Amino acid sequence: MDFDVIVVGGGNAGLCAAMSAKENGAKVLLLERSPIFYRGGNSRHTRDIRYAHDKPNRYTLGSYTAENFYNDLLDVTKGETNKELARFFVEKSQDIILWMQNHGCKFQPTIKGALHLSNSVAFFSGGGKSLVNNYYQYCKKIGVKIIYNAFVVDLKFKNEKFYSVVVNYKHSLHEITAKSVVLACGGFQSNMEQLKKIWGDKAKNIIIRGTPYDEGNIFKVLIENDAMPIGDPKNAHMLALDARAPKFDGGIVTRLDCIPFGIVVNKNSERFYDEGEDIWPKRYAIWGHILINQPDQIGYAIFDSKVLNLFMPSAFPAFSAHSLEELSRKLGLNSYKLIETIANYNNHLSLGKFDPSILDDCKTINLEPPKSHWALPIDNPPFYAYPLKPGITFTYFSVKVNKNAQVLKTNGEPFENVFAAGEIMSGNILSKGYMAGTGLTIGTVFGITAGREAANVR
Repeated sequence: MDFDVIVVGGGNAGLCAAMSAKENGAKVLLLERSPIFYRGGNSRHTRDIRYAHDKPNRYTLGSYTAENFYNDLLDVTKGETNKELARFFVEKSQDIILWMQNHGCKFQPTIKGALHLSNSVAFFSGGGKSLVNNYYQYCKKIGVKIIYNAFVVDLKFKNEKFYSVVVNYKHSLHEITAKSVVLACGGFQSNMEQLKKIWGDKAKNIIIRGTPYDEGNIFKVLIENDAMPIGDPKNAHMLALDARAPKFDGGIVTRLDCIPFGIVVNKNSERFYDEGEDIWPKRYAIWGHILINQPDQIGYAIFDSKVLNLFMPSAFPAFSAHSLEELSRKLGLNSYKLIETIANYNNHLSLGKFDPSILDDCKTINLEPPKSHWALPIDNPPFYAYPLKPGITFTYFSVKVNKNAQVLKTNGEPFENVFAAGEIMSGNILSKGYMAGTGLTIGTVFGITAGREAANVR
């Protein structure tokens, strides 16, 4: 065998797997499809990780117990999660901060504008790019072999066991053998042909928030080799992005967090969903699903000067105007209808005590759709707006795994030496919905597990 463990994919999950495997005595090869500048997959665009902890610490302001974490997960997934794996992943999250620090990650106190996250997540100093760079440096230090621009196009099996990977490298195919493989190569959200099969013509208006390299070819290979799929192809981490964002790789700076503090209308200047349904970290990743069903998959978040400093802005400046009529012209909306919609909203407010840190009692009365919290009148110019389009961060349609991160066959039995971590198996935990920082937790917990278990294959 050329190696003990081959790790396919060099984002957070793959890096955790590579470090874990190496520290468990394995000879490790990490294959990253992207060039070195774009290494790290979607992890480059992250900023925090959710974890359970019983008391405040330097990086989080309060406690967030394993039971809190588990119950929040049940809430956002509506109970549609593998409860055994969910319990495992939540319990293991209690140990990851120290592990991450020991492998080069640096943390910082909670950032401004993240009130609802102050108890539940830890923020990386320097963001995801810094996290990824520190992990690559650590991999190099401990002797993990890394090859960039290495596109794994196939997996070969012998007697139902993994035998080798086939890699397109420098315009030629190479076969590399190993005792085991860890697949951490993301979802299929960058595969526009696949998205069109799922969403039809709506797919042309979807923005891919992260890496253009996650096309799902290895997921397809696994299914062809009897791996068990889990999840719904339409379910994904889908959020509202600034409509001016690039098609690929715009990252977290194109995300819009202003929605709870105003209203959202479609191209017909009509509201269509409760903007204050729940705290934003539990709801921001459903807005892509909401927008994709609106005309031309476009929306507009509208608010006034009262709330301008309550959220982190997009990388693009908001449209602004001193009157709603002027704002509607800038957005290309029917001014009469927009003014009517905002007046109707303002006339149905029940003003309580506004508090963006909790589910407050500022709401609408007898209005459809309602706004359940943070409902303030839009009446204090200047007025502002951001155009919205649906964005995908990663898909939830996945391969099924067990607590050892082994990929399961359709008969429920595990492949002896095939492991998965990160987005490619995220559907075991996330069937729908999302909580901020959870993707990194999945990648870290199952990456560490997959690396350790893969190193122990004999």
